[in-house]
Amino acid sequence: MKYDNFENSSVRKGEKIAVCGPVGAGKTSILHAMLGEIPKISGTVYVSGSIAHVSQTSWIQSGTIRDNILCGKPMDEERYKRAVKSCALDKDIDNFDHGDLTEIGQRGINMSGGQKQRIQLARAVYNDAGIYLLDDPFSAVDAQTAAILFNDCVMAALRNKTVILVTHQVEFLSEVDRIVVMHGGRITQIGSYAELLTSGTAFEELVIAHRDAMTELDPMSNENKAQRHDMDTLQAEESNKCYFTQQKSEGEISAMGLPGVQLTAEEEKGTGDFGWRHFLDYIVVSKGYLFLCLGILAQFGFVIFQAASTYWLAVAIQIPKISSGLLIGVYTGISTLSAVFVHLRSIYSAHLGLKASKAFFYGFINSIFKAPMIFFDSTPVGRILTRASSDLSILDFDMPMSVGFAAAGCIELVAAIGVIAFVTWEVLIVAILAMIAVKYIQG
Repeated sequence: MKYDNFENSSVRKGEKIAVCGPVGAGKTSILHAMLGEIPKISGTVYVSGSIAHVSQTSWIQSGTIRDNILCGKPMDEERYKRAVKSCALDKDIDNFDHGDLTEIGQRGINMSGGQKQRIQLARAVYNDAGIYLLDDPFSAVDAQTAAILFNDCVMAALRNKTVILVTHQVEFLSEVDRIVVMHGGRITQIGSYAELLTSGTAFEELVIAHRDAMTELDPMSNENKAQRHDMDTLQAEESNKCYFTQQKSEGEISAMGLPGVQLTAEEEKGTGDFGWRHFLDYIVVSKGYLFLCLGILAQFGFVIFQAASTYWLAVAIQIPKISSGLLIGVYTGISTLSAVFVHLRSIYSAHLGLKASKAFFYGFINSIFKAPMIFFDSTPVGRILTRASSDLSILDFDMPMSVGFAAAGCIELVAAIGVIAFVTWEVLIVAILAMIAVKYIQG
């Protein structure tokens, strides 16, 4: 067998393979090559069954712990409990006020590195794949937790699965079926723990170096534990004093280190009739009183000349000897003035929209730049991007037209009722009753 690569090598179903070596030896690259993320120069890789990959860097999505473990799969209570327990997450979940429904902030802001690593390991276990590629899953946890994960997860929960484990923990290597030793991007040795240990090569040096490092750390362990206890106590006291923020608009937000609190509140959305308040806010924020008044005046001019054109036709047909040129000329002049006022109304609406768009955008940018870091930790990026894209687009295009159409509709309604009332005032009674009925029907 050549040790430069995996040529003519195979991994049997249910076999446990450990990959070890110094930093930069290419251990992670081997896993990526098996996944097809690194193109192979020659040869063929045959994979029988599905693959679950646990990377060195935890991949956590914004959502609850349960959502991160299930990852879109249907809930199987027994399998879920086994995955949680085998990854030593049961005690953590019990300590959370909301249990596994505790929301994980964006990028796992309210979870430690070890918790994030165990969550993604539980996700892989629950996935029930045939092959597991574990890229140093014990690096973010302490030695005791690493031992629990290795025994309960790798050796017990995945006992019938094929596991390729990249690890620096030499103490676990004696339990696996085969060991792959790498150095400088090449495979230098493959064999069992006993075979490699008696071969007197680089693997033996790796084991001895690890034992020497552990021996040097033992005399300092008690002192380190005492210092760590003091630091934990100090951090607990500080966390009780600080790092708790409440924002009325986004719900209750807990800071780092306080477990079991929902970081991200559900986004509030409203539908239906909100009245005139939002139109008034639109005008107040944009300070577009001038353009609003000019637009209303232009609409009044349009309505007046529109009524004048109708009135001219009604009067002209009663004049016996009026020429067609005069009739058409006057009507054309009135219609032209009416069109001018419509054009002016559109210009003023556009200027109002531009002024409002700038005001809202500058306010949005100013709020984002001055927001505390807890805001970005507790607010999904997608929500911010939605405000900056689609919502501002509505303010840019839809709101100016809506304000213009609302003002135009009200003015035309008043003008129509006024003209009719001028001829027969009794129609006012019908108009008032009709408006009351419409208001009642609309709720």
